[in-house]
Amino acid sequence: MRFDPALAAQDVFRESQQELGPDWDAAVEWEQTFSSSAGAEAREAYERLLALAHHYPTARSFHAFCIYITWQQAAEEPIARHFETGFRLCESYLATYKASDPVHVERITELRASFWRGLGLQEEDELLIDYQNDTPKGSD
Repeated sequence: MRFDPALAAQDVFRESQQELGPDWDAAVEWEQTFSSSAGAEAREAYERLLALAHHYPTARSFHAFCIYITWQQAAEEPIARHFETGFRLCESYLATYKASDPVHVERITELRASFWRGLGLQEEDELLIDYQNDTPKGSD
């Protein structure tokens, strides 16, 4: 991976303050719990953050944040459910925000492929192949 999902999550989380309005304080509390703990406590905070994202379907930055923390959760607890959730979140983000911030689109496309591989699926779909073909490599 060419970036650190934890650092990307921190950056994009700050951008989501305006998107979450009155729920910002709760999001900060849950993010702090997620970032500073492990096990059941972190998992509960993670689940609350994902649930909050469902209440804000147009919160682009917060949705990117949820993808980045899902990668962290999958690394902490590598179970199929986290990889499936991450893949689903990436698919939704890319379908909705493909024309938005190119940095996040590139990172989320990369995470999408990682979630896909984490599920043990080797066959690449057209979107991933197109992305990889369009990405400059080495001396391109």
